[in-house]
Amino acid sequence: MSVILAVGILAGSALAQFAPELRGPADPMSNVEADPIPRWVTDDVRQMRAYPEQPPVIPHSIQGYQLSVNTNRCMSCHNREFTQGSGAPMISITHFMTREGQMLADVSPRRYFCTACHVPQADVAPLVENDFVDMIDLGAKPVGSE
Repeated sequence: MSVILAVGILAGSALAQFAPELRGPADPMSNVEADPIPRWVTDDVRQMRAYPEQPPVIPHSIQGYQLSVNTNRCMSCHNREFTQGSGAPMISITHFMTREGQMLADVSPRRYFCTACHVPQADVAPLVENDFVDMIDLGAKPVGSE
């Protein structure tokens, strides 16, 4: 039994040499170069959604936008009464519903903080590889097309 324990300890210490450090630089007082600030995509072009219920990304800068309990700058363009003048898409009707499905005259408090779901898009390389394939690319056909 002690031989198995000793082999396990040796194997664990050998594997630990190859494990990446999660603590940052070896010397916590050393200067570490920061990654460059990513360039935000601000071309106002709507991006294709990866799945049906995905919240759309924000295709413009939101730098300096005030988003607090008292003020939501997004609503100055995206609320239904301002979309004709601004040309911005109206927020989804689901944003005017309570959890019980009751329609409200204004945005539901649970949908008021836009950046909880909607994010600006940065022009950076993906952190992980994505091999997602859309159903259309798999050969799925709309109902009744045959």
